[in-house]
Amino acid sequence: MDQETLIERLMAENEEFRRLRTEHVAHDQELEALKRSSPLSADQQWRMSELKKFKLMAKDRMEAILKHARSGVTA
Repeated sequence: MDQETLIERLMAENEEFRRLRTEHVAHDQELEALKRSSPLSADQQWRMSELKKFKLMAKDRMEAILKHARSGVTA
């Protein structure tokens, strides 16, 4: 099963994966909006740092779910 098909399946079947993907997209959109603000306040800079961490945590967890799903598919 290819990556895109597996992601589609997980989006349909796995609530945690779906929530993480939605959060990742929302964090990315907020981050992009902040990048368009200039100059950034200290609070905005802190929020950008926080959003980057949240995105990374969500991505890491999604990758773990994908890895687990791949091992289940190939087993």
